[in-house]
This record gives sequence, structure tokens and C-alpha cells, in this order.
Amino acid sequence: MSRRGWSLFVAMCVIWGIPYLLIKVGVSHLPPVDVVFGRIAVGALVLLPLALRRRELAPVLARWRPLVVFAMVEIAVPWLFLSEAETRISSSLSGLLVAAVPLAAVLIVRVWGSTENMTRQRLLGLAVGLLGVAAVVGLDVRHVTVVALLEMAVVVFCYALGPQVLSRHLSDLPSLGVVAAALSLCAVLYLPAALLVRPASAPPADALLAVLGLGLVCTALAFTIFFALIAEVGPVRSTVITYVNPVVAVLLGVLLLHEPFTLGIGVGFLLVLLGSVLATGRGTRRGPAAPDQAPLTAPPAEAVELGRNPGT
Repeated sequence: MSRRGWSLFVAMCVIWGIPYLLIKVGVSHLPPVDVVFGRIAVGALVLLPLALRRRELAPVLARWRPLVVFAMVEIAVPWLFLSEAETRISSSLSGLLVAAVPLAAVLIVRVWGSTENMTRQRLLGLAVGLLGVAAVVGLDVRHVTVVALLEMAVVVFCYALGPQVLSRHLSDLPSLGVVAAALSLCAVLYLPAALLVRPASAPPADALLAVLGLGLVCTALAFTIFFALIAEVGPVRSTVITYVNPVVAVLLGVLLLHEPFTLGIGVGFLLVLLGSVLATGRGTRRGPAAPDQAPLTAPPAEAVELGRNPGT
């Protein structure tokens, strides 16, 4: 990998590891709906003009039905539920639980009807990953509520389903146009709710900066860098960032927010990541191999099937 490739890779590992920290800061002073709307609106305001300038919106809008579904399951629903969950659990714990997305995606792929074999390695990965989630819940029962677990389950399911929709219905469209259109649609959807639940008093500066950071850095800049990373190192190697993001999320939560690094997080962290690596390993195809190419908004077809979600 070139020096530029390594720079882009490290940047993405960090950038998509910090949303959990910023969400936690935001929801400490703002309603989750406002945090989500702010992030979406800022991202849309940056990316929409770029997509218009490149004339990438028209072909995307022509396929509006799958675009609406993608926007709902990739952005609108999981970002709200993640923000709601972080009002009840730590940012490090939420980042760890999101690492279970590949495990859920393997199951969704089987239901969807994939040509991938459910090998012993993948079955072992699922078992190890589920054991990791059980370790988090069982050992950290005092820090986890049933509501938060249900909310995180919705997040994991949506993040596992989103790439499926993208891969099967939108993969041939301009990547920047898809992201910009999805963000714009969600911004319009969230605007009435954000106006209704405005805080009674002005939020502190750190909350506003957190929302701004989510929109500018973790959304607009992140997707721009991710596109460049795929162009530089290829779609396959770029998905490795999904194994590093949870590490960053846990470290930031512990070091900056002074969140507890519990036994459950420590044990579950290792088991979930190990299970994800095993469950998303290359299997033996029953059909013809897919070409090693992919849209810039997602990992390659093989990785998309396994739910290696690029964004958080």
C-alpha cells in the first residue's frame, strides 16, 4: 500500500471510530432527534452541491423507491436509534455492539438467498460473536438496559440490511449522488420533528460542536475520504477499517469521557471482533465468482453481502 493509501486508511479508521463519542456528547445536552437532524443536514449541505455540480443526482432520483428504502435503513432509522441508545449506555459499549453488524449480516444474507456457503468457519464466527455479545450483556448487566439493547439491535439490523439494498438496487449509480440524495431526503424527513423538540434553552458549545463534527467530519469528509481510499487501495482492503473502528470507539470513550472499561467490554470486544473476522471470511461459492469491483459508497459485492458497513 502506498503512503497515500496508508494515510487515507488511518484517517478512516479514526474518523469512523469517533461518531460514538460525538453522539454521546450531543445527546447529553440535545434531544437525539436534533443531533440526528443536525448531522444529516450538515452532511447534506456539503455533499449536495458537489453532487449537483457533477450532475450525479438525476440518475439517482430516477430510482427513488430503492433510494428511499436505503435512506431509511442506512441513515434515518439507525442514526436515531443509536442516538437514543447512547442516552442509556456508554459510547464505548455502543461502538462495541455495532461491531456485531457482520454477524447479523451473515444471517440476513442466508435469508436473502446468497450463493455463499455457510462454512464451518462462518458458523464458528457466528457462535463466537454471539458469545461476545452475551459476555457484554451478562458481565455488564448493571450498565445495560433492555431498552438500550433493543435499540442497538435495530441499529445492527439496519446496518446489516442497508448494504444489501445498495448492492442489489443502487450499485450502478454514482456514489456521491446516492449519498447526497439519501442525506437530503432524511434531512427533509427530520426537519418537522427537529423543530418540534427544540431545547428550551441554547445548548452549550460542546454539544453544538459535536453535532457539527458529526456532519462535517464523520459524514461529509468521511465519505469523501472513503471514496478516495477505495480508488487508492481497492474495495477489498478498504473494508478492513470496520475492524479498527470499534477499537477507536472504545479507546475514546474510556480516555476522553472516562467511561468504565469493564470486564464485559474487554471480553466481549475480543470475541465480537474475532467472530466478525471468522464469519466474514471468504467462503466457497456455489455460483460464479463476483468481479472485484464495487460502487464507491460500499465495499465489494462479497463484502457488502457480509454487511461490512462503511458508515456509522
